[in-house]
Amino acid sequence: MAGHRLDVEWIFSLLALFFVRAHCFYLPGVSPEDFQKGDQLLVKVNKLTSTKTQLPYSYYYLPFCQPEHIVDSAENLGEVLRGDRIENSPYVFKMREPQMCNIVCRKILDKKAAKAFKEKIDDEYRVNMILDNLPLVVPIRRPDQENAVVYQYGYHVGLRGQYEGSKEEKHFINNHLIFTVKYHKDPLSDSARIVGFEVKPFSVKHEYEGEWNDKTRLTTCDPRAKRAVTSSESPQEVEEKKEIIFTYDVEFQESDIKWASRWDTYLLMADDQIHWFSIVNSLMIVILLSGMVAIIMLRTLYRDISKYNKLETQEEAQEETGWKLVHGDVFRPPTNSDLLCVYVGTGVQFCGMIIVTMIFGLLGFLSPSNRGGLITAMLLLWVFMGLFAGYSSARLYKLFKGTEWKKVTLKTAFMFPATVFAIFFILNALIWGQKSSGAVPFGTMFALVLLWFGISVPLVYVGSYFGYKKPAIEDPVKTNKIPRQIPEQAWYMNPAFSILIGGILPFGAVFIELFFILTSIWLHQFYYIFGFLFIVVVILIVTCAEITVVLCYFQLCSEDYQWWWRSYLTSGSSALYLFLYAAFYFFTKLDITKPVSGVLYFGYMLIVSYAFFVLTGTIGFYACFWFTRLIYSSVKID
Repeated sequence: MAGHRLDVEWIFSLLALFFVRAHCFYLPGVSPEDFQKGDQLLVKVNKLTSTKTQLPYSYYYLPFCQPEHIVDSAENLGEVLRGDRIENSPYVFKMREPQMCNIVCRKILDKKAAKAFKEKIDDEYRVNMILDNLPLVVPIRRPDQENAVVYQYGYHVGLRGQYEGSKEEKHFINNHLIFTVKYHKDPLSDSARIVGFEVKPFSVKHEYEGEWNDKTRLTTCDPRAKRAVTSSESPQEVEEKKEIIFTYDVEFQESDIKWASRWDTYLLMADDQIHWFSIVNSLMIVILLSGMVAIIMLRTLYRDISKYNKLETQEEAQEETGWKLVHGDVFRPPTNSDLLCVYVGTGVQFCGMIIVTMIFGLLGFLSPSNRGGLITAMLLLWVFMGLFAGYSSARLYKLFKGTEWKKVTLKTAFMFPATVFAIFFILNALIWGQKSSGAVPFGTMFALVLLWFGISVPLVYVGSYFGYKKPAIEDPVKTNKIPRQIPEQAWYMNPAFSILIGGILPFGAVFIELFFILTSIWLHQFYYIFGFLFIVVVILIVTCAEITVVLCYFQLCSEDYQWWWRSYLTSGSSALYLFLYAAFYFFTKLDITKPVSGVLYFGYMLIVSYAFFVLTGTIGFYACFWFTRLIYSSVKID
């Protein structure tokens, strides 16, 4: 299909981020366009969206009015994966020339069309449009604050209601649209730039005299009589064989908002106090953990190291206890060491992607005005970070004295992506079965596989080659040939218990911000507070590192030297709490009723939780790796 073609634009757009100097173009978004009075303004239509089904559909999936030829706009990789289907529309304006009661078309609904409209009205679908790269919004005044306005993205296809005195519920369609185009005029010329695109939808049963023809004048709204639509007192019902006349008005308003600030209104954050509360909450957790780490590092460890280094007699050496006692086993390679190397390498890949994405976001490259830019950037960064994944997994594998580095390389390149791709493929099949525009077309699927096999896999191999060629990391102490028996542990040092406890604090540091992220994804809102997100990510990294170090120290003091996997799972267990919170969010905040939509939600959240596990687990592992090497290199071992 033409609407599913994949443009190479997304490749060049990312390259531009690296090679174009920041002052050469506006951040964030696209370059401005000046319009003279009377210039044609082309409105584009985008997908139909619903928070109840989470299944987007093309605008022309419903029998709306169509232009003579439907032209699909070129879409980048991120737009296609989001389910965007941007096409031209029959709505055509002229700059700063108001219009009243323009007739778009007249439709007689058949049984199939009436059913389609009713289904989409029941599922509360919204119509999304675009003018000069600005999304269409419905302004709604907040009753709790004076002169406060919130913006709803897109207008509802219709609504359900009852006639006065009747108990039977009917479906009504919003067939009359009053568009408001806000513009900022250049004081030195007659040109203007568009800074706002709003709509007020109405359901109106239009009436006219005589037979319908091209010159028919409506009596319900008439530009000559200056009769405008102001309410939906006689709404347009959706039923088989009903006549629907689609009309629209266009108003132009001069605005003081400058073009560079036009997105500020859309991205206005009314609840920033909650975000600050989230930051303060997370910082309290970090301060608590930092205090514990400081006590361990500055007092307990210092005392232990001083005591161990003063032991001179053989009898004193035999009486040593605590973490020094397991020095001969603490760097013994763990079971399934190759799998640990794979997960650590994948986690490094994720860390690299997250850090660079955060930098791009803070610089303004990932503005919502660049639709699909965030998804495109994350995918390409993931692919290129395969170099670091291969390098880190090979370095760790050589530390474990492994010899089959090519085998580990293949696992690093395929294990995580193959798992995610398999889940994604199944979910995509479900979306395709619903005939939704959210189904990724074959061309895009091929492009994803090409990125994986053509770029990511070779880069992982190159990274592994150089990582394995480097000299192996030397352990600070020698490992005994015979493993020491681990004494019976207290109940609170049970691996399962300590792992589950370790994941609570990292999750607690991010769960408030997680609420806003889930809201932006599943309730179709913009998320552009990368400053807050960056602080939360830093706090997450510190929390994962500190809780793992604290629990690792307690574990070593209990003479349990099997810390490799436990350090990864301790902070990685926060992913379990993330998934449980996602389930809580589903049942308390979302109004999803269709089984397919529920499967999609939990399928995608499973992928997110898996990625979060890999990310946080790797952070905890490296913190513990640094900690153990530091303390055992500080004591004298005879």
